[in-house]
Amino acid sequence: MSHINDTITALATPPGQGAIGIIRVSGPETISIVNELFKGKNLLEVASHTIHLGTIRNDQNEIIDEVLVSIFKGPHSYTKEDVIEISSHGSQYILQKVLSLLVTKGARLAKPGEFTQKAFLNGRFDLAQAEAVADLIASENASMQQTAMKQMRGGFSNEIKTLREQLVHFASMIELELDFAEEDVEFADRQGLIDLINKIQILIQSLIASFEYGNVIKNGVPTVIVGKPNAGKSTLLNALLNEEKAIVSDVAGTTRDFIEDQIYLDGIAFRFIDTAGIRETDDEVEIIGVRRTLEKMKQAGLVIYLFDLVNESIESIEEQLKGLLSSDVPFIIVGNKMDQADTFLQDRLIKENAVFISAKEKNNLEALKERLKSFIDIPTQSNVVVTNARHLQSLQQTDDALNRVIEGINMQMSNDLVAQDIRSALFHLGEITGEVTTDDLLENIFSKFCIGK
Repeated sequence: MSHINDTITALATPPGQGAIGIIRVSGPETISIVNELFKGKNLLEVASHTIHLGTIRNDQNEIIDEVLVSIFKGPHSYTKEDVIEISSHGSQYILQKVLSLLVTKGARLAKPGEFTQKAFLNGRFDLAQAEAVADLIASENASMQQTAMKQMRGGFSNEIKTLREQLVHFASMIELELDFAEEDVEFADRQGLIDLINKIQILIQSLIASFEYGNVIKNGVPTVIVGKPNAGKSTLLNALLNEEKAIVSDVAGTTRDFIEDQIYLDGIAFRFIDTAGIRETDDEVEIIGVRRTLEKMKQAGLVIYLFDLVNESIESIEEQLKGLLSSDVPFIIVGNKMDQADTFLQDRLIKENAVFISAKEKNNLEALKERLKSFIDIPTQSNVVVTNARHLQSLQQTDDALNRVIEGINMQMSNDLVAQDIRSALFHLGEITGEVTTDDLLENIFSKFCIGK
């Protein structure tokens, strides 16, 4: 029996105290296998999309559990095969016992993502939509959920298929010209092809540009809080999180390693990292902390640079600003202790578009949050957002191939070279939706799914 025709079973939801455990079975022998264990209605005779109460029993007719069995006959199921979901009491022992009984009757345990892989191979949806299933499961906020749902419902795939269909027409015309090479005929309008490629590239480049926002939706914004010792970094972290996450002390150098947590602003996760204060020190542990802080700054998506408006000198601020302004990392300058602020220092930081707060009193934090949100560049040209690095790479390779097509036409290269570059563009677009796949690619994608999906 081939791999795709195997009857597989897996625990679809993890058991917990008082929870319902769901065991999902899919494949050609699903109904007959479950029917051997189920005592209630004869599952071979019931209609699709129905639910039945009964018991699961072993070969000695001992009751293992009272269950609900939901039956979905192919092709009207998730995998387009016969599927049964067994809703059992959430005991780890009971669930493992039922799984073992299913295996003894001829099923096998599913690999990670195998249900979704079956759905893809059986034409339930394309590869990009299948990957969106994993994103939907992993979604932690509204933005992630909405983006994954749009992709799972085919928004991104439809864009790619439209681009591919437009290119296929011209590719077929040029391929036809190759068949009549000796007669020197032209079926494909070269200027029309260039105009089409320009139009396609505008959309592709828009999709490529959306990845930065997509990456933010998926992974959040690593936001490093930096400043001198006792500037109020840990107090600010606690204020933003609204909990006592970091130790606050008047003793300089209290924070020696990273403290991380996150908040959501308009559906975007900002992952705050409280770091060791930057200063010269002889303490070996603190030296390591300062070095790590500088490394974190280079890796950050955004830096909050905190100044103490009461205890720092103008010379110290000027020195720090010099290094900050020469940095490539986006940053927000924040003046802390605004309720006790030195007016001269505050006037200096106004010139750098600083935000003024009191971390201890939690004053003006909303202004800081608004500034944080202003760093998120939301795409406006397309409703589709690219969140997958694999898709980004394929789009970039498509764009490169299309550039070669235009270059080839302008240089009046032979049709076979132009056709080769068009085929390359079609290949990379096909990689996204799964029209072009390899076993290694599928293994890599679906192995990252959870068991039961």
